[in-house]
Amino acid sequence: MDIPGSTGSTGGKRLAAAVVMREGLVLLVRRSETERFLPRVWGVPCGKLEPGESPEDGVLRELKEETGLLGEVVRKVGESSFMSEYRGQETKNWQDNFLVRPLSRHVTLPEPDQDHRWLSPDELHTVDIDEYNADIVRQALTNF
Repeated sequence: MDIPGSTGSTGGKRLAAAVVMREGLVLLVRRSETERFLPRVWGVPCGKLEPGESPEDGVLRELKEETGLLGEVVRKVGESSFMSEYRGQETKNWQDNFLVRPLSRHVTLPEPDQDHRWLSPDELHTVDIDEYNADIVRQALTNF
């Protein structure tokens, strides 16, 4: 078994994503234009797990780092994977996706060119969300 966050025998990275819902609205964050991966694209807060970190702990840490919000994991809503390139090598990424309830209200983004919106499920198409992130949101809404 691989340690979350390590490249281990699967040759990939472990990540966790938060579908944050409040009053029927989903939080989406627009990535900075300085991001290597999907710059200026809208998506859910997500990030790499630290070595030895559980996906549940990692998703809450990433939520705090990326939005300033404190949260509570409601439940795991699914898993997903994708390929990315790092230093010229393709890497497989394994991601656990969670429905998260925010415990605070004020969103603080780390980069000045980022933005956030609370959107109803019917409004998701109004932003430049990629299909991968849209699918993560659908996973959470299926059993909401």
